[in-house]
Amino acid sequence: MDKYDLIAFDMDGTLLTSNNTVSESSRKAISQAVDTGKKVVICSGRAVSAVELYKESDLRDVRYYICENGALLYDSVEKVIMSATVIPEKVVSEIIDMVEQSDCMVIVASNGHNQSTRKDVKRMEHFYAERYKELQFKTGILHEDICSSYRAEKFPVEKLNIYCASVAIRDELFDRISQLPVTMVHAEETGLEVSPLHMTKGVGLRRICEILQVSLDKAIAVGDSDNDVEMMKIAGLSIAMGNARQCVKDICKVSVVDNDHGGCAEAIHKYLLEDVFSESYL
Repeated sequence: MDKYDLIAFDMDGTLLTSNNTVSESSRKAISQAVDTGKKVVICSGRAVSAVELYKESDLRDVRYYICENGALLYDSVEKVIMSATVIPEKVVSEIIDMVEQSDCMVIVASNGHNQSTRKDVKRMEHFYAERYKELQFKTGILHEDICSSYRAEKFPVEKLNIYCASVAIRDELFDRISQLPVTMVHAEETGLEVSPLHMTKGVGLRRICEILQVSLDKAIAVGDSDNDVEMMKIAGLSIAMGNARQCVKDICKVSVVDNDHGGCAEAIHKYLLEDVFSESYL
């Protein structure tokens, strides 16, 4: 009997290389896994639109996405949101007020789409988030002022990404926002990811496993950063990328090479398919 039936990949820093591409070795390995009846899912902090960017080529064999740190589950074949958990309107309004008082930008995830302020996206390097600049222009909904738009429309919010101009600003905001009923983790160099209370990638992984009728002890979680920790804790096998933060490496049972040298292909062949792994797969 196969030991594992499902593998969940984080995207940024894991399935994606440092050039924000999915390597050929990862594409081939995912295809082989799906062909043998294994389940491959995405478990990302990204909104649906930012994952779908890769659907037609790199992720064509992946049906289910756990997005926005678990808050939203998506079926990429039926093109439907399977479930969504939102931050209470009053809490979002309080956080928006805090953001406006600080040198930072906010990206609002709503109904699977990122929404932000155009002038902030143009200068994302100021907030140490330049790697996401092109992504926001490609897949995001840009407003003249996202804070004003939220106050006017009060649309549902599954997650907030806050990118700050310094670590000091981030830490101050962390202390203030942590008084509210939300779940929060550090992101990138100076960022915060704010999710509904008790919402994590671990919750999302548990939910998708229930839907797909896969026992958690037969699930593998692969990641590199703070927001991956909770899914690592509940998966049957946790795998740290070679480029992972120390907090991830500390709790993972095994590790693979980094995201630029075939780590995801190694995870699939060595642990999901239980092949005799060799560099010929890369």
